[in-house]
Amino acid sequence: MVRSPLNGVFSPPGRLTGRAAVVTGASSGIGHAIALDLAAAGASVLATGRDGAALSQLARTAAAGRVDLRVFATEITDADGRERLVETARAELGEISVLVHSAGVYHSGPMTMASLADLDDQYAVNLRAPYALTQLLLPDLTRTLGDIIFVNSTQGLSASPEVGQYAATKHALRAIADSLRGELGPKGPRVCTILPGRTATAMQRKIFETEGRDWDPEALMQPEDVAAMVLSVVELPRRVEVTDIVMRPAQKVS
Repeated sequence: MVRSPLNGVFSPPGRLTGRAAVVTGASSGIGHAIALDLAAAGASVLATGRDGAALSQLARTAAAGRVDLRVFATEITDADGRERLVETARAELGEISVLVHSAGVYHSGPMTMASLADLDDQYAVNLRAPYALTQLLLPDLTRTLGDIIFVNSTQGLSASPEVGQYAATKHALRAIADSLRGELGPKGPRVCTILPGRTATAMQRKIFETEGRDWDPEALMQPEDVAAMVLSVVELPRRVEVTDIVMRPAQKVS
């Protein structure tokens, strides 16, 4: 076991050599950490997100660590953007064997005030985009007996007050994962849902501000913690399928 120069986690060198991965939401936070960990473990990675400048910084970090990580800025809620992403991934990496859905948006508010525009935005990013992208890459993932990872949320288990819109998209995303797993069966790609609790990301900091809480990232899980879990799932032997993983900070946030 060696320590990754990128995220500081332990991973067998070259364990994922020969595998090609697409990671969404890689501009920051959990997706950023996942992309680096997969590349450090030997996978060829195409990381995507909306923020081109952040992705360029990610590429520089990967280059410094001498790992195979490329970036492609696009809007995955747009059909043309998804198609260009898939075309680029296949052209640069070959057949895809790992797909990680980490892109997501969050809006909150009581039902009496929450806007339908916020609902539409969360539906488009959190649910429709991963569904459509999975459809496009499913032929590759089936041929390679790959892995599909949905980074969900503990709100996909039980909805808190004033986050009904967000939680609804996460409940639906889990349903899609469960249904897809049943459709694919034992001879298809593995499908795993990871449901993290509060994690120290830019999104979570905004949530703390909205809730009027003091920001204490050290009390939360780190993006690297979730990335390490994703890596452990993907590295498991083919005889094992992990279906659902719930992660929460050890220090409870009331």
